[in-house]
Amino acid sequence: MAAANLNTIRATIEQLLANEFNSLFDSIPSIDAIVSIDDSNDPGLPTVYPVVFNNVPYAPTPNSTWVQCQLNFGNNNYLTMGGTTGVSNSIIGIILVNIFTPKGAGAGANFTIGKRVRDVYNRSKVSGVIFDAPTGPEVMAPPSPEGYFQTQVRLTFETFEDL
Repeated sequence: MAAANLNTIRATIEQLLANEFNSLFDSIPSIDAIVSIDDSNDPGLPTVYPVVFNNVPYAPTPNSTWVQCQLNFGNNNYLTMGGTTGVSNSIIGIILVNIFTPKGAGAGANFTIGKRVRDVYNRSKVSGVIFDAPTGPEVMAPPSPEGYFQTQVRLTFETFEDL
């Protein structure tokens, strides 16, 4: 087998989050072009929020709600000893999901979105990527960018490669 394709792993992780917050669309036209939708005719319909990923330009609208996902590959471990073939490695990374809601509106909406993030990944396995239990949402102070109430959900993930 070949080495793991990190872009495939990244796409798997990001698509899960994009699907959760953009679920009203059959296909996502552009992650940075999604607008918030609140359908008063169907109160059970989940609200759609912009989701921003690493290296995607985004200028948030003041007093808006949006989600930022940062994915980092971290520690890798040998699972078997040997050369460069017939061996296995684990690839471990961390997902940081920042949730931004309007400042001064309370924490309720932010924590509700945080629960949705937790539910997406919590102890699940998708396409060979194993997600651990999340931490958070934890209040981040001061927020970055300023002018928002910010919380962060963090979790680690692991996948395996056979060389």
